[in-house]
Amino acid sequence: MNDNKGSGLQRKVAAFRERFAQTVESTLGEVLSPKRLEELVTAEVGSWRKSVFSPIQTVLMFLEQVLNADQSCRDAVSRERSARVARDEPACSSNNGPYCTARKRLPLGLLARIGQEIGAHLLEKEPLEWRWRGRPVKLVDGTTVSLADTPENQASYPQNRQQKAGLGFPLLRIVAVVSLSCGAVLDWAISACEGKQTGETALLLTLPQHFGLGDIVIADRCYAGYFMIAWLMQRGADIVIRQHQRRHTDFRRGLRLGKQDHIVDWLRPKCPSWMSQEDYETMPETLSLREIRVGDWTIVSSLTEASEVSKSEIHKLYQLRWHVELDIRSIKAVMQMDVLRCKSPEMVRKEIAAHFAAYNLVRTVMAQAAHRYHVSPRGLSFKGALQELRAFGTALSGCAHDVFLVRCAPYWLELHNENSLIAQGGLNRVPLSEDPRIKHY
Repeated sequence: MNDNKGSGLQRKVAAFRERFAQTVESTLGEVLSPKRLEELVTAEVGSWRKSVFSPIQTVLMFLEQVLNADQSCRDAVSRERSARVARDEPACSSNNGPYCTARKRLPLGLLARIGQEIGAHLLEKEPLEWRWRGRPVKLVDGTTVSLADTPENQASYPQNRQQKAGLGFPLLRIVAVVSLSCGAVLDWAISACEGKQTGETALLLTLPQHFGLGDIVIADRCYAGYFMIAWLMQRGADIVIRQHQRRHTDFRRGLRLGKQDHIVDWLRPKCPSWMSQEDYETMPETLSLREIRVGDWTIVSSLTEASEVSKSEIHKLYQLRWHVELDIRSIKAVMQMDVLRCKSPEMVRKEIAAHFAAYNLVRTVMAQAAHRYHVSPRGLSFKGALQELRAFGTALSGCAHDVFLVRCAPYWLELHNENSLIAQGGLNRVPLSEDPRIKHY
């Protein structure tokens, strides 16, 4: 890379960070490191020619495109023309063809790695008090999105077979791993909605790197199978999962810990058709699990020490699973990912990666504001934060990160909902009215 191109990349990286209020060092200020951004661009793109739509500029425009209400390419180019005129630079053409071509050239790995690394670094740098008893809690859930009805999309992600040909849209399944504490999407996997190895559990098995010693995994009963639980526990993670509706729970068996609270051994079932005999032999013959019942819910957990974690604490912890439903709703409804626009499978995958990267950038700004004002990120409104970032988009290019947080953040740090579900021992929040630093707002 020549010196001119290198200095140009540094300027574009600085502009990228400024757009998302990332310009100074703080506890969470280096989640989006400029050096790392430059390394990602260089590693994923390699060489490129100098143009208006450089790789990092195209990424920035792509992310802003999925964050805005009008997600058309023409609107993205119009906003870039306006920004260039405001900076006293020559306006680019109003033709959106070059921008669309630049998006096609953009490597999927660059968009995906930006989103994944932001989520991972945010989780790594977050204060321990945001976690449940200092332990990272990871939420797992799946969803589906519809695609543009093109032959290419139909071939890779066919529509529901119950619909007649020509009357339905291509469908794509996504499984995401989300941090409970900061709300970031740590990783995701996608597939068609029908066929072998396209279910939610099969997709989760492709993301083993995100579960390790000390993690707590919360999921719905879709993930309550013996082999999924054993797979997670082999990686050192504890689980809190709702019991599958087809499994009978008899509280007369096992070691009684209290009313409708016991520890029981699950026996390994026969080898399923989708699992190799070699993998089957690595699975334990029994699993010692705790089962509790609260109301109509039966919950399975590997947190078996009743003296350390009570029945009510496990119940409250499982209730926090609802946050992943709200997170997915924010991405699909607020960021309009429920219906994707791109017309080819390759661009669809890039569009999904752009949505998750943009979502994590908004979550980063929320986490930085929450850390400054000693509140939980889960007490803030994602939609409100996104609205403020949209509204202050132009001003951010000339406004330092700390000035933005001090002047702007208090306006979208919404009052906490006292009825929200907060686990005992974690995710404690301080009412804004008790924070002396922001009373003058």
